[in-house]
Formats: sequence, C-alpha cells, structure tokens
Amino acid sequence: MNKRSRLVILIAVLAICFAFLWPSICWYGRTPKEVQALALGSTENIKDYASVKAAEDVRAIKEIAKKDPTAKLDSQYAWLEKDAAKKYKALDEKVPSDMTVTDVLKAYGSELEFMNVIQAKYRDEILKAKNYYTNSVKLGLDLSGGMNVIVRADLDAAVAEQGDELAAENVEAFKKEAMENAIENLSSRVDRFGLSSPVIRQQGDDRIYIEIPGAAQADTINTLIMGKGVLNFRLADMAATDKFKAYYAQHPATTFNAAGELMDKSIIPEDCEVFGVYTKDAYGLDERVDWLVVKKEIALDGKHIKSAEVRADEFTNQPQVAFNLDTEGAVIFGEFTGAHVGDYLAIVSDDKVKSNARIQDAITGGSVSLTGSFTVEEANNIKKVLQTAWLNVPLEVESQQVIGASLGEEAIEQGIKAIILGLSLILVFMLIFYKAAGINAVVAQILNLYIMFSILSAFNLTVTLSSIAGMILTIGMAVDANVLVFERIKEELRAGKSRPVAISMGFDNAFWAIMDSNITTFIAAIFLSQLGTGAIQGFAVSLAIGVISSVFTALFVSRLIFDFDTDVLKAKKVSIGWGIK
Repeated sequence: MNKRSRLVILIAVLAICFAFLWPSICWYGRTPKEVQALALGSTENIKDYASVKAAEDVRAIKEIAKKDPTAKLDSQYAWLEKDAAKKYKALDEKVPSDMTVTDVLKAYGSELEFMNVIQAKYRDEILKAKNYYTNSVKLGLDLSGGMNVIVRADLDAAVAEQGDELAAENVEAFKKEAMENAIENLSSRVDRFGLSSPVIRQQGDDRIYIEIPGAAQADTINTLIMGKGVLNFRLADMAATDKFKAYYAQHPATTFNAAGELMDKSIIPEDCEVFGVYTKDAYGLDERVDWLVVKKEIALDGKHIKSAEVRADEFTNQPQVAFNLDTEGAVIFGEFTGAHVGDYLAIVSDDKVKSNARIQDAITGGSVSLTGSFTVEEANNIKKVLQTAWLNVPLEVESQQVIGASLGEEAIEQGIKAIILGLSLILVFMLIFYKAAGINAVVAQILNLYIMFSILSAFNLTVTLSSIAGMILTIGMAVDANVLVFERIKEELRAGKSRPVAISMGFDNAFWAIMDSNITTFIAAIFLSQLGTGAIQGFAVSLAIGVISSVFTALFVSRLIFDFDTDVLKAKKVSIGWGIK
C-alpha cells in the first residue's frame, strides 16, 4: 500500500472516530448540568416539564400582550418571531416588518397550537441531549455515583399462589413469564419515579439486577421495589372527556398547575377524575398521548383477574386480549356491564389509563375479551398491564450498594491523574531514550487513547475504574510495540543500512513479534470479557479495545510518520537513540 493511500485511511479513521466521539463531547462538554438532569429522566417527565414551561411562557407572553399590544418579545423568544414569520408565509399573508407580541400571537390559530410550538422547543432540546447521552460513553456507578440492588423473586411462592389451577407441566413456562412480568413492573415503577436511566436485567433464574446512576434514596428505591401495582376498571365519562378536551384546547396554559393538578376543578364532574392515556414510546416507556375523564368509583378491582393472554379473534383474526375473572369478580363484572351497555370502560393502572373499550353486551361467566384495532404489540402491552394484578411475584431486596457522587468524582479525578501520569512518564522515557523517534511514540500514544475512547463511544460502553486500569495497561503495551520496532531499526542502522531501508526492515522484522504478543493478549481479553463479570469484564473490554488500537498506531501510524519525514522532510538520518548515526 502506497503512502498516499495510508494517509487517506488514517484521515478517514480519525474522522470516523471523531463522529463516534461527538455525542460524548456534546454530552460531557457542551450540555449544561441542569439539562443533563432533565435528559436523564423518563420521557414522561420530560414531556411534563416541557408542558409546564410552555404553559408558563404562554401566560407570560399573553400578559405582556395584555399590558402593551405593541410590545416586542424578549431576545430569548427570538426563535418565536422566526416561527411566526413562517406561519404568515404559509398562510400567504404579509409578514409584519416590525413584529410585536400581538403579531406573534395572531400567527397561531389557537392558544393550544401556540403552546404546542413552545412545548416542542423545550422537549426537542432535552430529547436532543438525551440522544447525546444514549450514544455517548457511560460512566459506571464507581465513577458517577448511584446504587445497585439485587432483588430475589420468590417464584415458588408465586407458583404456590396459583394452587391447583397451574398444571405441573406448565410450571417452568409460568416462572419464565412471572420473571418477565416482575422486570416489566420494576421498569414501570422506576420510570414512574423519574429516576435516571436505570439498568434492569435478569440475573440467573430468579434474581433481578438494578443499577441506578446518580443520587438515589435507598428508602425510596426499596419502597417502589417492594410495592405492587394498582389496577382497576372504571367507567369512562366520554361527555365529560369531550368537554374537558375542548376546555384544554382553549386554555392549555391554565388547565394544570406545576404539580399536574387541575387549576379549575369545576371543568369536570365532582365524581370524576382526569387521567392521561398512555402507550409505549420508542424507548419502551410510558408516554401520554391523550386525556380521559373517568369515574372515581371503581367498577372492578384488579385482584379479581386470574389470567390473561393474547389471541387472535376467530372471525377477524385480529389480536385481542382475553382475561378470566374469579367467581366473585365474574358476578360483579356481569352486573356492571349489563347495567352499562354502550358505555366505555377504562383499565387504569397506577393512575394511568392503559385501555378504553366500549361495552358491547353484558359480560357474564368471568371470561372477558378486549377487542379493537390492536396491533400485536399493543395487545401484549395490555396483557402485561393485566398481569400486574394477578401474576404477583414476591420480591425481596437481597443486597444493595450505595456510592456517593463525591466518591465517583474523586475516582474520576484519580483515574485521569493515573492515565496522565502514566502516559507522561512513558513518553518522557521514550523521548530521552529514543530521542526524536520518541515523538512517533508520543503521537501514537495520544492517537491510541483517542481511538480507544471513540470505540467506547461507538458501542455505548461503560467506563469504570477497572476500565481505566485496562487503559493504563494498554498504554504500556502500546509502548512495547514501539520499542520492538525502534530496536529493530537500530539494529539495521548499526549494520550500515540507509534510513529508508532500516525503517522498512525494522517494521517488517518486528511485525510478527508484535502481532504474536498482541493476539495472545487479545484472546485472553476476549475470554475474560465473556466469562468474567463486573470489574473483570470492564477491564477485559478496555484491554481488548486497547490491543486493537495500539497495534494500529504502532504499525500503521508510526510507520507513516517515519515515511513522512523521509519523503516530505527529506530526512537522511534517524534520530533514534544515543550512539546511533
């Protein structure tokens, strides 16, 4: 491969690495702390925050317009003037040359449209930061602070609770489904508390590992882990819902206060409550998509549900959700549905409406089918909601560890100091011992770390203290490759070879020695990453990445620098050690 091709490859690699690093740079270097805190919350919390801020801004702008219709918007709302100008152009109307607050308000068809524009601005800013975080290098608990919890699910107790209704051959399938349901419930509860980007995964057959970065209260976490979801069926008041939506469309900024409570309770009947209608978003978390007014009186408690499944409708082949009730629940549900044929019945889980269906006929016998234009995914989501009522798995906190944020910051500082000190000492040694050729090692080491962090960012990997240890070890191994090459070049120079020949033969002779040592290290790192856990796995992953990047910088980048000196700078000699001419 000629030198120009190698240079093009190097530039391409550096550019790709920068693209991989960009989210990490934006998240850790360009995103304010307050925006980071919001971005780490759930999508529901982000939406609620954007709604509250947008409502405050709408009220403030309308107040300005009321006091002085000819006033202009503050500089912080300059973007609104541009958006309003686009609205005027879209309506084929003349854009006011000197836009006032009144002109801005006139550009929007309703207060709700105006509020939605401002809300989208806040939401998009936070979601953009959230996307940076998703694609950036993560910090482990030992660096960022937080807590990890191991929860044991008592599957035997869940099986025993089913009694004779569960056949022996179905026990294993039941346990598997019970674990999936327990994880789903925990994910929903942790998200509902707005906690930062939790990691929740199954560990073994009956353990659940929960990792929550950032400041977290142990008592709060334990409460939500040990708690049980509340599920019930309530009658929906569609007339009140339509009235509420009409009111909300006209007064979006003054319908709810910052706590999410109705500011004017008279807009819905006294015996009703208004809840959000939720579905799963792209992240698999609950997202509010609508509002529904339901009766406060509970029609049927979820404790009466005995089982739930998704099946295909025998006539339309569309997905439907079927569930069975116990004897008492069957009687209650039969009487209720018989008295409310034509009305709508909502499934409410933890104050969130998960489904709202019309009662076609009286449903007796305890076997209920929910039909509608469900996708398979939507039907499965409703099934999981119903499972929270009957598939109850007792959970027990087996162990938990809390790491303070200050300790995490101290660990980061010490890790950075260790990397800088180790790198500096090695590079000083290389410059003293190998003179000008040591600059090659300096450049190679800096690029080595650059590429390592880029790969970590590309795969959204987590950096821990053990990962930093792997990086420090990689620095030493990378220098070892440079030492092998430099010593081979020195041998060729002592034999009287010219600069180009000595460099070429030096790299060729050192190639397999470098490859052999790094391949064996890489194999060991791969086995450690697959078989190890926790700190061992973090160390192995960073070591494996470091092996790849160090081979590239030692053999490819360093060689290119030598060739640049030879061909461009026209160097005749190699400054590579004392006593070498």
